[in-house]
Amino acid sequence: MTMPESSAQTVFVVDDDPSVVKALARLLRQAGWNVETYESAESFLARPDPRRPGCLVLDVALPGLDGLELQRRQSQSGQALPIVFLTGRGDIPMSVRAVKAGAVDFLTKPVQSEALFRAVRAALEQDAAARAARSATSELHHRFETLTPREREVLAAVAAGRLNKQIADDLGIVEQTVKFHRARIMERMQAKTVAELMHLAARLGIDRGAPVRRSAGSLPGAVRRAPRP
Repeated sequence: MTMPESSAQTVFVVDDDPSVVKALARLLRQAGWNVETYESAESFLARPDPRRPGCLVLDVALPGLDGLELQRRQSQSGQALPIVFLTGRGDIPMSVRAVKAGAVDFLTKPVQSEALFRAVRAALEQDAAARAARSATSELHHRFETLTPREREVLAAVAAGRLNKQIADDLGIVEQTVKFHRARIMERMQAKTVAELMHLAARLGIDRGAPVRRSAGSLPGAVRRAPRP
């Protein structure tokens, strides 16, 4: 049996049948996962820290808020955990709906342990990958925020494929200043090549075809200033 990769992840089990909850919790803990159990969707939503990593093993037929509605609310929250549905009263239309809405798997009771482990493992891997992607995006935006307004203009021009001389003409500055800004941008964005910088710009949503705007005071025909940061 393959053991979980991260003990920091938690498998949240939501089911209103105490015997099912007890059996699932014991099985998953024996496999090495951290487990928390809840008897309703409402109690799960009220947990202290909804940002903790993990996945959800969720029954469909719950009193009050059912499993599919919990899935919908999770999706709207922006903090959705990957879901493995486990139900004794499911049907094909229900399973199709759940999977289309993003469920990792739709299993029926009684479930084979290996099938459950495969689904949970896939869900935890999906959660880890999503969190890593969000962290990388957040870090990228943080780097972008360290750029000055002028550096952002130069970055937009680089993303549009403009040459140094063209950027200098567009912005009303000298070419040496453009080179200075490009070097600073490469350093602050932690890009080793121009191709990598353009890839980072694309991830930030900087349009390659966006026009380059002059800063205030940089007007056509103005006297070009000496190189400055």
